[in-house]
Amino acid sequence: MTRKLLISLLLGACAVPFAGAQSPDSTPETRDDDPYRLLSTVLVTSSAADAKEVAGSVSFLSDADLSAQAQTDVLRVLRSVPGVNIQEEDGFGLRPNIGLRGSGSDRSSRIVLMEDGVPISPAPYASPSAYYFPTTGRMHAIEVTKGPAAVRYGPRTTGGAINLFSTPVPDDFSAFGQAFFGTDDRQRVHAWVGGREEVAGTLEAGGLLEVFHDESDGFKRLDSGGPTGFDADDIVLKFGLYNEDAALPQSLEFKYQSREETSHETYLGLTLDDFRASPYRRYDASGGDEFNGENELFQLTHKIEFSPEVSLTTIAYSHDFNRNWYKLQGVSAAGLGASGDVGISAILADPTTYSAEFDLITGRTSLDNSIVLRANRRAYSSEGVQSVLNWQTGFAGADHDITVGVRLHQDEEDRFQEEDAYRLEGGDLFLTDAGVPGSQANRVSSGDAVAIFIEDRIRWGRLTVTPGVRIEDYELTRADYSTADPTRALGPTRVRKLDDQVVVPGIGVLYQATDDLTLLAGVHKGFAIASPGNTTSDAEESINFEAGGRYSSGTFDVEAIAYFNDYSNLLGVCTNSSGGNCVIGDQFDGGEVDVKGLELTAGWDAASVMNTELSLPLSLVYTWTDAEFQEDFASSYEPWGNVVAGDRLPYVPEHQLTISAGVEAARWGANLVGNYVDEARARAGQGAIPAGERIDSRWVADASIWYDVTESIRLRAKAENLFDEVYAASIDPAGLRPGKPQEILVGLELSF
Repeated sequence: MTRKLLISLLLGACAVPFAGAQSPDSTPETRDDDPYRLLSTVLVTSSAADAKEVAGSVSFLSDADLSAQAQTDVLRVLRSVPGVNIQEEDGFGLRPNIGLRGSGSDRSSRIVLMEDGVPISPAPYASPSAYYFPTTGRMHAIEVTKGPAAVRYGPRTTGGAINLFSTPVPDDFSAFGQAFFGTDDRQRVHAWVGGREEVAGTLEAGGLLEVFHDESDGFKRLDSGGPTGFDADDIVLKFGLYNEDAALPQSLEFKYQSREETSHETYLGLTLDDFRASPYRRYDASGGDEFNGENELFQLTHKIEFSPEVSLTTIAYSHDFNRNWYKLQGVSAAGLGASGDVGISAILADPTTYSAEFDLITGRTSLDNSIVLRANRRAYSSEGVQSVLNWQTGFAGADHDITVGVRLHQDEEDRFQEEDAYRLEGGDLFLTDAGVPGSQANRVSSGDAVAIFIEDRIRWGRLTVTPGVRIEDYELTRADYSTADPTRALGPTRVRKLDDQVVVPGIGVLYQATDDLTLLAGVHKGFAIASPGNTTSDAEESINFEAGGRYSSGTFDVEAIAYFNDYSNLLGVCTNSSGGNCVIGDQFDGGEVDVKGLELTAGWDAASVMNTELSLPLSLVYTWTDAEFQEDFASSYEPWGNVVAGDRLPYVPEHQLTISAGVEAARWGANLVGNYVDEARARAGQGAIPAGERIDSRWVADASIWYDVTESIRLRAKAENLFDEVYAASIDPAGLRPGKPQEILVGLELSF
């Protein structure tokens, strides 16, 4: 069967005519209190309560959870989820580095990222590095799935998946507005308005308009002055027809989303001595660094319920992302330009050997053609259609919840880059040699895939068993063009293809031991595809185990899950963000790696033992991770280098802890969150961590308070990094970079 025919059949589900029946019964929230019911067939879960019924590790952060601290940085949000490894970079979470259960965090490329159930990284198969990430501040909920439940999402199933839920179209007309103003001229504005209206019988039409603006002057300081902040604008439009109480209930919803961002960000960090002396300093040579990105997402979602037991959801999507990160690439003290420059990672790692180059980075007047900036220009496209059928039935003495999904997907990354040479004088950069477009990189990588998954949640009394399997059939192509052929008129000089078919099974078991205690266990195959251009490299594979339990009694909840990921081959992919000193896009095989850990979450409302009308929520989230290489090998991949069995993986701290305490009254509330991250190493190794490779442990606290002036008006104040902790967030790609210092924000919130 051809892919065009499959697409036609899948989209044909959207052609069923809308039928009439009784009038809907709306509530002020949404019908059945499920704002994500349009996607219910696609999702693992859509609420924290549902997550407790999953035979696997799933965390669900609701709108209430997200609004407690009103965060816009997804890395701060995910501190409340166990098993998450994060590597901070810019302090604002613009391009987050997220890993799950030691999967590797560089550009979040080792996990599945989704928005509203569809892949959202720029090119999930051809180039999964997430230089685009959805605006966290406009999200309504976040689901983090690990273990066998993640087999449903794919294609990367080792660590798991993160699904972000955009603001749903409300059942009744309503609106929301929020504005924050703070230090470093931080300005955030978020607003939406929308609702549904009856148009004919049981048929409703609805829509939503949402805008989000965020900007800051930045907290780093260039030696000679200049911008170090960012400016980003996001817009979402949704239109839909909903006939949920018809004889044949169905909904059709169109979504458009776009984001534009300009950020004066750099890969250039600081030496250890300079960081200790002035952690928020930025060297003059990075004064011209600027990221510009723009994305457009179109999504059409159709859901039909053929009966109360059978439903089908079909989603067609198209996502384009264009970006150019114009940033410092290297320095040539002799003025030889790009042909003789030394990379900034090497200079910052050894400023003594490269003292002449380092002097230029820090502002000494240079020769012409000494400062090299690269236009890291890339265009991404991603499109596809997926259809998920759910059938709830009973046979063989058990209840079955069967889900079958098919996704047809294609994506592409187009690199078209050049390097320009400058003279640095008085802190200013003067162009002395403009590069020819396409002369540094001129290539196209693409991916085509068909993915199928089948899952059956089988219930026998207190026992639930959920077997599932995912099948990925994909082809990756990389076409290299001559850097002397910017029009590509001569065709590619080399074409490499890689195709593979993989079966990824998993099974989870859930047993309700008592009304309060649930036990769970699961095993699944972990898988991540190889990189385009690597025709002989192995894919990443592992066998992953987990076991634990959940206890819930009254206002007290606790969950403990132990896991073991047994990699037969861990992959590393060279990127600029990982430190460079290798060919960008090259793949490295890390061989056998063992990752084991413990995830613990607990929550309790202390007001339950007090005679008070207040709510006093307390929570604890702890993660222990032990991630080690099991083989010796030599590698030019900078974070690994020459590995000896027993070396720990870089950027995976052993201990992480988040504790939260709040107080909530009828008209006011406060929340305090403390996050501890153990020391980590920036290079694979064991034993004592050298000072130049150590990311020190830190405690960072965030606090927020709110007061309701009326039912519709709320005043807010918040502090991120409350005690102004100074810490190094990372050492890659080129020197130490700081975490965000204390930021104070005050704001107003309106809703009706």
